[in-house]
Amino acid sequence: MKLTVSNIYKSYGAQDVLSGASLQIRAKEKVALVGKNGCGKTTLLKIIDGSETMDQGSRVLASGLQIGYLSQISFVDQDITVYDELLKAFDKVRQLEQSLREQEEVLKQDHEQRQLDKYAKLLNEFELYNGYGYDTELRSVFFHFQFTEEDLYKPLSQFSSGQKTRIALVKLLLSKPDILLLDEPTNHLDIESIEWLEGYLKGYPFAVILVSHDRMFLDHVVDEIVEIEFGRTTRYVGNYSKYLKDKEEYLQKNHEAYLWQQKEIERLEALIEKFRYKKNKASFAKSKQKYLDRMDRIRDVKADSSMMKARFYSYRKGGNDVLEAEHLQIGYDEVLCEVNVSVHAKDRMAIVGPNGIGKSTLVKTLVRQMEPISGSFTWGHQIDVGYFDQESAQKISNKTVIDELWDRNPMATQTEIRNTLAGFLFTQDDVFKDVASLSGGERVRLALACLMMDHDNMLILDEPTNHLDIPSKEALEKSLQDYDGTILFVSHDRMFLKKMATHILEIGQECHLYPFGYDEYLTYKQNGQIPEETSSVGSISSSKTAHADHKALKNRITKLESLLEKAEAELEELRNLRYEPEYYQDFRQMEKLNEQIDQKHNEINAYLSEWEEKMEQME
Repeated sequence: MKLTVSNIYKSYGAQDVLSGASLQIRAKEKVALVGKNGCGKTTLLKIIDGSETMDQGSRVLASGLQIGYLSQISFVDQDITVYDELLKAFDKVRQLEQSLREQEEVLKQDHEQRQLDKYAKLLNEFELYNGYGYDTELRSVFFHFQFTEEDLYKPLSQFSSGQKTRIALVKLLLSKPDILLLDEPTNHLDIESIEWLEGYLKGYPFAVILVSHDRMFLDHVVDEIVEIEFGRTTRYVGNYSKYLKDKEEYLQKNHEAYLWQQKEIERLEALIEKFRYKKNKASFAKSKQKYLDRMDRIRDVKADSSMMKARFYSYRKGGNDVLEAEHLQIGYDEVLCEVNVSVHAKDRMAIVGPNGIGKSTLVKTLVRQMEPISGSFTWGHQIDVGYFDQESAQKISNKTVIDELWDRNPMATQTEIRNTLAGFLFTQDDVFKDVASLSGGERVRLALACLMMDHDNMLILDEPTNHLDIPSKEALEKSLQDYDGTILFVSHDRMFLKKMATHILEIGQECHLYPFGYDEYLTYKQNGQIPEETSSVGSISSSKTAHADHKALKNRITKLESLLEKAEAELEELRNLRYEPEYYQDFRQMEKLNEQIDQKHNEINAYLSEWEEKMEQME
């Protein structure tokens, strides 16, 4: 067992967060902590890491265990380059590299066996830590987090806080701790990067404990779910989808067992009462009482049923033709993309594409927060547009929760306001909290409550599920599926895309409209297909073409590095065959083996040549 935390109790003031939580982690396990916002997931991660104390309980680690936690990574020197900072993750292997070089100098003067043995030991350890491939690994991981070769040599001070968080995640992954702790690792990543991270974590050679509200990410990465509810932990084997089924089955069986036991208790108590005062039956009644006293009572476990309850509906129907965009060019100083698209009543159109390609810029243009560079768009007859975006949702306000909603809806009654807030989990004294003191998830829920009370027939949503816990996401999905209006939305949440989208507007080197849902869209993409009837609805400017070319170049470099690593491993296997009797005792077999080795050398040289060429183009 790598780590055990048992019977953990933790309170903040009068609020009990953990009330007997326990967790065991074995080598290579991939475990997710799930539960509502505020249930104690991050607190438990910090206790595991040792950065948070517990009021009661125990924490036992295996000897020499290394734990890596993203929030504990800080950049002391902001003036050094990203490359130099990331190299710190390989301090051990670089020390070995230096020792090897020094030992090579010793061997030039001293050929004794003990010096050769020392060199062989250093070399073995160096290879064990991927000594010949750490620079390739560094670049591969870094480039998969939406960075470029140029970014690698910039000082840390030139990056935003969000970019620094991604750089810290890269450093953490490269350091390969025995237990990797990740709290919402998919935040601020586009879908391509999330999918790469899934594969990386699935193949991670050590244990991973993560917190994430991305349900598809959990399905693809973890093999165990630990639910935190009412301060206690319950473990389920399998991914998130299996956990949902298993929990429902567990609650049902537990309730049935509870009811059966209650009936048995009633029967025994009746027997005891009937015979306890009869001399010839008193011993019988006493034995039944002892049995009853020793009985392990079944607790009727209840799921936390507090859930967001929203009901979006429009005051008026509006026309069937909701939006028409013709040669709409959007951007800031330069054109990001050009879009031609029609949106009709009750469409649920998702806008997808890599980060920085113009998704949020497009929706800001449509709500007139930005002017188009050229082209035009027209809203249909009696179309009322409601807009949700993360920036507005996270704004700081000096109002209370109830005043924030009431000031936007002054004609509403107090009952209407309180009922709406209760539907978004603001009850009792919660409504008098200052907006500035709310968590990210609470601010999103308040912004959605404000949006719901406007009763528009067209909703434009920019990442509406960010900061929401899984139950709130599922409640939002249900309410939007029942909504009678039209929705245009941006989201990196693939489960949300899968459940919501009826059309996909893809922004890339060219803009394409896919007139169907997310699953069919993925099938088309995997097969390299584009719907013929709507093959192109716009194009990317020359600057974006360059961006796409740069990305393709970066992807090819990453692929080449992977091929090189594989080919070098295969070469080493072929070289080792020279020491097998079936080869060194048969010169014909040895000749064939040497030919294979020569071919593998040629293959590696070809990869290296192309890699150097691509790296020059990148620079």
